Amino acid sequence: MRTHTKSSGTVHSNLFGSLQTVRDPSSQLVLVNKENRLPSGYVPSDLVVPSVPFLYGARDAEFRLMRKVAALALARMFAAAKQDGVFMDGVSAYRSYATQASLFAQYVQQYGKLAAEQFSALPGESEHETGLAIDVSGSSGRCAVQSCFSKTPQAIWLQKHAATYGFIIRYPKGKQAITGYEYEPWHIRYVGILPAKYIVGHNITFEQYVAMMNGKTQPKSSL
Repeated sequence: MRTHTKSSGTVHSNLFGSLQTVRDPSSQLVLVNKENRLPSGYVPSDLVVPSVPFLYGARDAEFRLMRKVAALALARMFAAAKQDGVFMDGVSAYRSYATQASLFAQYVQQYGKLAAEQFSALPGESEHETGLAIDVSGSSGRCAVQSCFSKTPQAIWLQKHAATYGFIIRYPKGKQAITGYEYEPWHIRYVGILPAKYIVGHNITFEQYVAMMNGKTQPKSSL
């Protein structure tokens, strides 16, 4: 059940209850969701442009940026996919607080607030602001950021191989009650190779992994 939480003078829906500010936004394992937001004004200090193709925009566009560790891993992953005959492009990586605020407002105007919250984050609560997340697509742009992407060779390849390069499908199918968002096979998040392999191997969410690392719970393995 959704509750309403007041933060910085703004009341909004929150799946999990109280909203708190993360202590270490630069951590590779920072958890950002409807319960944990980034500090106001946070901007990653090591943003670079990954050496991968993007569907849209100029080379220096904001949404082509990622933190260096994620950018390097993404380039390795795209190269490996290409060797397997699977061609991928980036769609949207880093977003500033202001960009996320503008995007969310557009979705609210188009779909309504409750609907928008199922697939878009409030500013400060978006993984894109960490510089560790990116939406990806096939090079043709077919099914980009759409549910039909799940049936593409790119999505199938990512499900099998993303963890090898430190990425996870951040909002997996059937986990909306935990993540707060609908299934997004195109949205991947860099967490590091060992965490990614554990998360995928045990069929858990990033939320569950972080809770386990903090000693709050022991996730059940699906194996």
